[in-house]
Amino acid sequence: MNLSRKTVLSLRSVALLYLLVLLVLPIGVILYRSFERGLGEFWAWITTPAAISALQLSLLIVAIVVPLNVIFGVLVALALARGRFRGKAALQAAVDLPFAVSPVVVGVALIMLWGVGGWFGGIESLGFRVIFGLPGMVLATTFVTLPFVVREVEPVLHEIGQDQEQAAATLGANAWQTFWRITLPAIRWGLTYGVVLTIARALGEYGAVLMVSSNFPGISQTLTLLVSSRNHDDYNTFGAYAAATLLMLLALIALVVMSLLEATRRRNRDDD
Repeated sequence: MNLSRKTVLSLRSVALLYLLVLLVLPIGVILYRSFERGLGEFWAWITTPAAISALQLSLLIVAIVVPLNVIFGVLVALALARGRFRGKAALQAAVDLPFAVSPVVVGVALIMLWGVGGWFGGIESLGFRVIFGLPGMVLATTFVTLPFVVREVEPVLHEIGQDQEQAAATLGANAWQTFWRITLPAIRWGLTYGVVLTIARALGEYGAVLMVSSNFPGISQTLTLLVSSRNHDDYNTFGAYAAATLLMLLALIALVVMSLLEATRRRNRDDD
């Protein structure tokens, strides 16, 4: 379809205006409010004990969630791409469930399961606390980030097919050797994208974590919860903007890494 120059410019202007209103202006306001008192004041608010603890907890959750989702995501992607079994459609739907269910609902469901009086609530009598502790926050974050690795790896598995894997098996390679030497190198870019998306989503999760966290500063407060607490509980808007900027910088790092990986992938493809 050929569009006139006027139509193209109009569509481009609408798209740029849309991005300006919904993306550039809010980010600009956050940055302005974060640095309006100077870099020193900003640094002071992101290095408070509560902020450092929130950052450490957020990174700890990411460090636990990412390996879990990598292992689970690759196994499920292999099952969906290579397997033929009853219930495959149900598994496909289950993988996409976190996209459809509100994170708050996820938090409530975890409380129903692991909280006092829940189906597995008796585990607290053994001294292992899930809800309002780190395990509950990890479970909530794992659930909401579950689809990313699967949805990035599965299309790659379909694209590469099974010829090389079958050839390796014919030559005597066992399942682990085939995966390590054939499958994993082939899916490395899809897996990397899934990991980056998982990191970004885990850092920004709020609703599900809020429901299963005690939200005590220095104990069970992530960066997203710190932003909310400073803004709504302490009425400390500057501190909230500073923490939000720190969170945004972490997400920006993840975005830059993903862009660099994409550039590397294209360069490797061109070389091949």
